[in-house]
Amino acid sequence: MCDEVKDMEGVRQMTSNYLIVVGVDGSDGGRRALDWAAREAATRGGAVQAVIAWRWDGIESGPMTAGNPTDEEERARAILDREIQALTARRGSSSPVAAEVVEGRAADVLTRAARTADLLVLGSHGHSRVRHTVLGSVSEECVRKASCPVVVIPVPVPVPVPRATAEPALPV
Repeated sequence: MCDEVKDMEGVRQMTSNYLIVVGVDGSDGGRRALDWAAREAATRGGAVQAVIAWRWDGIESGPMTAGNPTDEEERARAILDREIQALTARRGSSSPVAAEVVEGRAADVLTRAARTADLLVLGSHGHSRVRHTVLGSVSEECVRKASCPVVVIPVPVPVPVPRATAEPALPV
């Protein structure tokens, strides 16, 4: 059993047993999901289990590409550590947050981690319909597979700025 899982068991025992699993991937969507999960856990007196999935395809294509599975796992661990530190800097430490780095497909890893959770939280990346059709959606697969409720934090929609009219206003 890895240290992160042991830590999560302790975190769950310290809380009112309300557990929120959140997918983190270093993206803005993942960051928004982590923030939302931390706020929700704080209001419920619960804990957050931040999970990042990693995969190694076995291809070594050059100096800019990771050379082995250990590199990929360390990269994922660094992303998760950075996101949790940033969360603590933004929000303080109002709820316990445990970290878990797991090898595998993101949707499989997240739904497995959420088996005993009360809630699974994911961030939407807002990809185009074409990209979604080709690559699929982790959020969509998790909604179908999860054994607990799933919250998908949407991409913020920019508010359109009204354009100025061409005619000057008449003096009153």
